[in-house]
Amino acid sequence: MVKAMLFDFGGVLAEEGFKEGLKAIGRKNGFAPDDFFMVAEELIYQSGYVTGMSDESHYWNSVRERTGISGSDAELREEILKRFILRSEMIQFVEKIKPLFVIAILSDQTNWLDEINQETPFYHHFNYIFNSFGLKKSKKDPTIFKDVYSAMGFKPEEILFVDDNIENVKRASSNGLQAIHFKGILNFKKEIEKYL
Repeated sequence: MVKAMLFDFGGVLAEEGFKEGLKAIGRKNGFAPDDFFMVAEELIYQSGYVTGMSDESHYWNSVRERTGISGSDAELREEILKRFILRSEMIQFVEKIKPLFVIAILSDQTNWLDEINQETPFYHHFNYIFNSFGLKKSKKDPTIFKDVYSAMGFKPEEILFVDDNIENVKRASSNGLQAIHFKGILNFKKEIEKYL
């Protein structure tokens, strides 16, 4: 019996700004977009920025050193942040189910998540916000799921986790959560039916 729903942010509740922004930066600097994304994504974990162990400036400096890209921190971050556009259909869905379930976000995000919320408020739609930057661990660490369901006061099987990253979905499932691999809003609406 599902009592709570846990949503990823980028790629589920919002457009995937991180991936698309990095690909755009790669293209501008003459890189194959997917190759540049893989390097820059690896560095956000290696640098410790996504888990709040270092700051944004350290992250961008790591990317510049590894790839030779140009652009100020402000210019680079803008390429990413402007692409995190909230999906109104998903927010409406959250509002619709909120009387029936405890609703939370679990995101591998930096301090950018708070900034996006300041610009376009959405936190108020959720009972809990869990962000890797504040938790000091990411979804690559399977223990994050225990931390989250313990903080919410539920058994793992009472939580439905929704993420567009299949590896995160697998880790959640192996920790006892029910899970949906998000492949688009239409597909999600079909998948979610059995839990409503």
